[in-house]
Amino acid sequence: MRLPALAHVVALAGRVSLAVRNVRAAYPELSPIQADGLQPPLPAQKCSEGTCRSASASARLLYSCLAACSTKLPKVLLIDELEPSESAWTIFPAIPYFSDTYGRNSSWIFFCEEETTISLPKLLMTLQKFEKSKNWFLGRALHDEESTIIHHYAFTENPSVFKYPDFAAGWALSMPLVRRLSDVLLRDPPSSDFTIDLKHEIALYIWKKLDGQELTHVKQFCSEDPTSSKAAECATAFNSALPVCGSPVQKEDMFVAIKTCRKFHKDRVPVVKKTWEKQATHYEYYSDYADNTIPTADLRIPNVERGHCGKTFAILERFMELYVGRMSWLIIVDDDTLISLPRLQKLLGCYNPHQAVFLGERYGYGLQAGGYNYITGGGGMVFSREAVRRLMNSKCRCYSNDAPDDMVLGMCFSSLGITVTHSPLFHQARPTDYAKDYLAHQIPISFHKHWNIDPIKVYYKWLGQDEEKQQHGQKNLKQEL
Repeated sequence: MRLPALAHVVALAGRVSLAVRNVRAAYPELSPIQADGLQPPLPAQKCSEGTCRSASASARLLYSCLAACSTKLPKVLLIDELEPSESAWTIFPAIPYFSDTYGRNSSWIFFCEEETTISLPKLLMTLQKFEKSKNWFLGRALHDEESTIIHHYAFTENPSVFKYPDFAAGWALSMPLVRRLSDVLLRDPPSSDFTIDLKHEIALYIWKKLDGQELTHVKQFCSEDPTSSKAAECATAFNSALPVCGSPVQKEDMFVAIKTCRKFHKDRVPVVKKTWEKQATHYEYYSDYADNTIPTADLRIPNVERGHCGKTFAILERFMELYVGRMSWLIIVDDDTLISLPRLQKLLGCYNPHQAVFLGERYGYGLQAGGYNYITGGGGMVFSREAVRRLMNSKCRCYSNDAPDDMVLGMCFSSLGITVTHSPLFHQARPTDYAKDYLAHQIPISFHKHWNIDPIKVYYKWLGQDEEKQQHGQKNLKQEL
């Protein structure tokens, strides 16, 4: 079989904001792209500007090509280096650029994550199976088991009928489809103000605007671990392990603020105490009512039904006054957030608290019209000490107590030139709100909401395995002794 020329493939890496410019972070090296057994020696390294993860992905792809190809190298772009930088991660603003720049000399646009590993020969062989002159939207298909809030309850009668790509496995657009999509976007850009789950929103837009164009499932696009035997026949694989950047952050260096109110003291707070509270050394419950049985701290902010901006900024002020000189990290969660602090400690080992880091699950608001990104509050918001200092030393504050705190914070950090840092391991919703195959290649850090679930069972199934393994190991050690 004749492979397509490398010049006909444009490979993209770096869509995830863990590699975005201006994220002051330290990142682990990724497992090498495998091509005919070549594994280039790329040692672990730390980066002051958070760029080496994307650069390493690019380098490994080029190593792969050098091992397998005698033609031109593929063009590798880092999405977060495209302008406008605030919205480039949503892909849509970049489509006209792809069409104009690569429409005549490339056949495919291939998108992947930093953690996606690629066998370039197998990828080229896979793309060769599809006629490049036709409209193709290729990927590993995901589907919802039930209608979900994060997808605006789309396809309520049969959610599984709609397929969308698993970004971890990589996905591809043929150039004819890119050109069509570019034309439509210029005439009729996405109308929704919010960007929540990009992979679903891209597939839905293509389906609606391009005459029912559906995702074609490609079995060679995989999200298996690259070392797994299941990945042997795959063109792509995905490294799902938590990053290792040296020692995890000490739990004594983290302060956890739990937002609650009087009506949930008997309902939600006991769940926190039965699950993850014991993982925290420094924590406080912040309420509208002082309850010594918990205990709670009364911030003197009246409870509101939504938004909670006043309460959140009161927490930030309290952290500045009492803890900012003693602890490096502030984590703000809801009383119905389920979180694994040990996993968060490992992740935070990759970041520098002396730089402004604002971390969690990224949403976007008004990005098609110069809007901003924000960290959605339910999955947990993580602030470095420096991020808190810079925020509180600014004049940016709530416009009302019931303003949406996470969105106000997004506006504030955007105005300060501080880029939010996205991690897909934080989740605004419950596990049942996500595709099973999507969660299968994750080691999640958080979920949110108790609605229609047993939160304690959910916690121990998805987040508490580390504790069970540790307890099991201690039990075996005692038996051996």
